[in-house]
This record gives sequence, structure tokens and C-alpha cells, in this order.
Amino acid sequence: MDSPQIDLRDYEYTLPESRIAKFPLEKRDSSQVLHYRDGEIRHFHFFDIPELLPADTLLVYNDTKVIPARLIFQRETGARIEIFLLAPTAPTTVIPEIMLAKHPVTWETMIGNAKKWKDGEILQGKVQVGGTEVILSARLVDRDSKQVEFSWSDGKVAFVDLVEASGEIPLPPYLNRKPEAEDRDRYQTVYSKKEGAVAAPTAGLHFTEEVFAQLRNKGIREAQVTLHVSAGTFQPIKVDNVLEHPMHSEQIQISRETILALLQNPGKTVAVGTTSVRTLESLYWYGVKLIEGKGSDFSISKLFAYEKREKSPSKTESLQAILAFMELEKLDSILGQTEIFIFPGYEFKMIEGLITNFHQPGSTLMLLIATILGEDWKKVYQEALDRDYRFLSYGDSSLLWL
Repeated sequence: MDSPQIDLRDYEYTLPESRIAKFPLEKRDSSQVLHYRDGEIRHFHFFDIPELLPADTLLVYNDTKVIPARLIFQRETGARIEIFLLAPTAPTTVIPEIMLAKHPVTWETMIGNAKKWKDGEILQGKVQVGGTEVILSARLVDRDSKQVEFSWSDGKVAFVDLVEASGEIPLPPYLNRKPEAEDRDRYQTVYSKKEGAVAAPTAGLHFTEEVFAQLRNKGIREAQVTLHVSAGTFQPIKVDNVLEHPMHSEQIQISRETILALLQNPGKTVAVGTTSVRTLESLYWYGVKLIEGKGSDFSISKLFAYEKREKSPSKTESLQAILAFMELEKLDSILGQTEIFIFPGYEFKMIEGLITNFHQPGSTLMLLIATILGEDWKKVYQEALDRDYRFLSYGDSSLLWL
């Protein structure tokens, strides 16, 4: 299909500062849930979710784990330098590999107080890892691209251990507060597993072991995907025509087991969070790429889904093409990158429902929600505001059906 002109002003609403949830609720599953289906809105709590999903539902969630990506170093002069990890660049860009590295690694970063960090100056800090003191060093490799090389004194220690021991949790900028001790646990889903995200897939923050037990008792099945959420998720749209917005690229990984679960699912597929939606829809378009003979590189560009086609393959055809490729290459999982941009006019290929929080006005995530709800997004968000729902990362939830 042709990509339309999208005016950002059509997807804005007034969000008072008082409605932004600055802290999580005491109990994860006590958050409110707005249920939307066929134009009808109802209100529940998150512990009601098992009752709101059909028994043949496949629930797909993102098992990425947030890393404490803010590393603080002190110059000898006392100046504080903050290094925010964005994406690895060497010796590999593969996040799972870089996190387990026991030798120097280089990351693209954001640097706070960069003017105080002189060229050639090596910053150092002491980190306690399992009772052992390790010296972590940072060297500015390229000031323009903010490439920083990290090295450390103990070759038995993995980079992830140093980050976990010394870093700060990177809370979203709109919370306007410093991270506190409870954020280490609460800004993380109970099922987080694979380190590499610098922002949480916040739709999953409401789940508890009790909720999962009820879901399983009902026969609702689960599948995991991994999308390492990048800081680009908070990047504001600064252009009137949002199609000109530079979409951030995020690394994804999907197992053969999950692809089979999607292929064999007889019921509804419900994504937990916009990151899971982006991953699932990117998976579909990867299958299309294989079918169309456009290469086997799992990399979905911003507007690939909007290229003109006489007919798009079915979900089954796409997934079968991916499985055939994996069989040929003897792969248990596939690793890729996606910039997929989902905005009104897009036709979902993989999901029938979405569990998600309430998003910032005029954001790429707001566009995704409007793609699901159409003009009803205004009604849904006004209802949430009228009924004192809490917004954004630590806020309340919704279950939206296409």
C-alpha cells in the first residue's frame, strides 16, 4: 500500500503532569485495566486479565531484561561523568554476546558532562563483583560518535556483571526523578531474562506469578520473543509529517519454538506490549522478505511493510518460509534488527489483541495504538483520563482488541 501523509497533531492529547505515574503501585497486579472491544469500554483490575482472555489465547511477551545502563565515573578533579549505554559496536553488535564478554568492549553512548572528559583521558572506577574488587576503565574512542571503550582488570568477570554491580537503572526521562532502590526490581518484569534493554517493556510490569498461575490454569499458552528496547523509544517526533521521523533500530531474537507456537496457534494471539507487537510484525515481514527473494538478512527497514505488492503472503506462508530457512541453516533461533514503523493504515498480520500501558501524546507508540483503535483512540484515552487512570511506564494497563 502507499504510505500516507501522517499529521502528528492528529495524535496528540493533553496529558497533565499529575496523571503521570511517578512510582509503581505496591502490588503489580492491582493496576487498573481498560478493556476495549468493538467500541465498548469496560473497566477491571489486572488480576482480572485471565478472565478477559479466551482459553485458546496465545500470549506473547518480551523477555528482555533492563540493564543498569547509566555508568557513573568520577574524574580526579571531582567532575562527574555519566555514560549511558546505547548500543554495542565492537567486537560485536550482538547484545547477548557483548554482555558476556570478558575482554574490552566498545559501545555507542550518551555522555553527560562530556566537555569535562579530555581526549586521551582514561576514567576509572572500583567495582565490587562477588567480593572481588575490579577496576573498570572507560576511554573515549570517538568524541563525535560518542564511542566509548570499556576494559577491566579481571578477565574472569563478564561485562554484564560489572554493569549490574555498578550501574544505575535508566528510568524514563518523563519521570523526572532519580532511581530509587525499589526501581531495581519494579522497573523489570517478573519474567525478564535476557540482559540488554535500556528501557523496560512496561506492559509486562503488571504480571505476577499469581496471574501467570491463573492463566496457565485456564489453558492460556505463552510464547517469548526478545526485543532489546533502546533509548530511541523515548525519542520525540520533531517533524509535522511523522513519516520523516527517523525510527530507531532495535535488536530482536526469536526461537524456533516460538515460531512453531505461532504457527500452531488455533486461537487469538495477544501481544504483551508494543515491543512484542513490533517483534511479531517484523517476523512476518522477514518471512515476506525470504519469499520475495530479497535476501536472508533479518533486517526490517522503517517502511518495508508499505512497499507495493500485488498480494502479501499469509501468516502461515510467512512463518513456514522462516522455518524452512532455519532448517536449511540449522538455526535454533534467528537474530535480527527492526526499524518497523506502525502507523494508521498498517494492517496487522500477527496479532488480534494487545496488552499495553497508556502512552505519551504525539509519540510513535501513540500512532501504533491509533492503528489498532482507529478514531476510537480518542474515546479510550479520554475515558482513561476521566476515570483517573495512571499514565506511562509505571501507570495502568489496557487490553485492546482489533
